[in-house]
Amino acid sequence: MTEEGMINTLLGVKKNMTAAYDARGRWVGATVVEVTPNLVVQVKSGQGKDGYNAVQLGLGSKKSVKKPQIGHLKKAGVEEKVRWLKEVRTDTAEAKAGSAISVGEVFAVGDLVKVSGISKGRGFQGGVRRHGFHGGPKTHGQSDRHRAPGSIGSGTTPGRVFKGKKMAGHMGSVAASTRGLEVVAVDKKNGSLTIKGAVPGVAGNLVEVTKLGLVRGYTPPPEEKEEDEEGEVKSDLGKGNEEEPKEGGENNTESDDQKPVSVAEEVKEEDA
Repeated sequence: MTEEGMINTLLGVKKNMTAAYDARGRWVGATVVEVTPNLVVQVKSGQGKDGYNAVQLGLGSKKSVKKPQIGHLKKAGVEEKVRWLKEVRTDTAEAKAGSAISVGEVFAVGDLVKVSGISKGRGFQGGVRRHGFHGGPKTHGQSDRHRAPGSIGSGTTPGRVFKGKKMAGHMGSVAASTRGLEVVAVDKKNGSLTIKGAVPGVAGNLVEVTKLGLVRGYTPPPEEKEEDEEGEVKSDLGKGNEEEPKEGGENNTESDDQKPVSVAEEVKEEDA
């Protein structure tokens, strides 16, 4: 599921914030996202009645699930009571309903990701906090206009307030995304991602993590050596240093050209 055109998005749950080293060795703030194996509940194909390629992923569990949802899960061969269901677009529909996708199959250290979720709710806020209004003047007797929105009218023409006028109102609790975040750690055993920076939402909320590419200039660390049955680490060091035995036996360490020549033999060669 890691090839190009396959699933590049998984569902997770935002946990706590922590600190970790990034690809450049800097100690930065990070967010832990729990990404347990995502269940493939439904597969949609562009060649079928749906008309597009997509995969419906399921995450989490809860005590009570409505009967239509239970029937939908059983059709895919999923016996668990899934809490969240979310559809993810794909280029191809090469997935099998009822299978599970782990975090290590999609993400790795050094990936750039986009995290989407529901932002924190801020309640009813004024124009200064909600839209960044500067407020009124602080002098000339304006003692009560520091954070006032000011006039909202548009004059005699059109004689009304336009729709969408920036004013005080409910803030937050909307869909939000943060792009360009870096994956600094992947825990395949416990199923979690450590992502540099902050992600939308409160702790315990559902988030959607999408892989965008790799960090520019990132060099992955060397792969770990595999251990043999005796527990020793396999290594290629030391190979090629062993001397091969020469022909003619172990005692023939010198060739004919390297044998010492006596004085008498040298005289005979000169006379000849």
